[in-house]
Amino acid sequence: MFFTLPAVAINLIYIVAAVLPAVFLMRYIYKHDTVEKEPAGMLISLLAMGLLSALASIVFETIGQTVLDMTVSKDDTSYTIILAFVVVAMVEEGTKLIFLKLRTWRSSHFNYRFDGMVYAVFVSLGFAAFENVGYVFTYGLSVALPRALMAVPAHMGFAVFMGLFYGRAKLFQKDGKKGAKNANLLAGYAMAVFLHGFYDACAMIGNVLATVLFILFVIIMYIVVICVIKRESKSDIKV
Repeated sequence: MFFTLPAVAINLIYIVAAVLPAVFLMRYIYKHDTVEKEPAGMLISLLAMGLLSALASIVFETIGQTVLDMTVSKDDTSYTIILAFVVVAMVEEGTKLIFLKLRTWRSSHFNYRFDGMVYAVFVSLGFAAFENVGYVFTYGLSVALPRALMAVPAHMGFAVFMGLFYGRAKLFQKDGKKGAKNANLLAGYAMAVFLHGFYDACAMIGNVLATVLFILFVIIMYIVVICVIKRESKSDIKV
């Protein structure tokens, strides 16, 4: 006689498996915010912004892929490149940045440079957690571990670089340097798009070379991300 878990318990297990990696990484970035911790209300609202950016991305990615399907053959290598960089990376990082800026740019809590990184990571992990729930419920627990090790930390990695420039943009605004502010906002977005697009393109192409590049890219990015977080945390300044 087999014991069968009730549907509610199974769903709960799926949700925990999907969300736990994001929670672990939120705790990691929060721990490195050493000068002045961000209030819980702000952080929760940023997770909500991540969820909204994920929903918005679904709409724009659907439109983008429809247009791409009508204009480029799926057998063409350029299809995968455009899908990865334009349809996915530009849309997802764009919606993240929009909702991030709407919630935080004018906030009185945004008063240290490292705050920009914390905010970007929380929005991105809200996005990743929502996305991960969908994957786990669609494909089962078999995808939970690989996504916990790859996809969710990758979203954090993209956000660290966006937040790095986002915090600097806020600093330049305080100094009245509008050009430098806009350049840093653009640089943060461009860096996140490049990293996200390269990650997805290698994963989608899937041949031997792409797989080797993917593994090397992930290892190097994770090492650099950890170093950047530690460096920015130690050298944080008021904006």
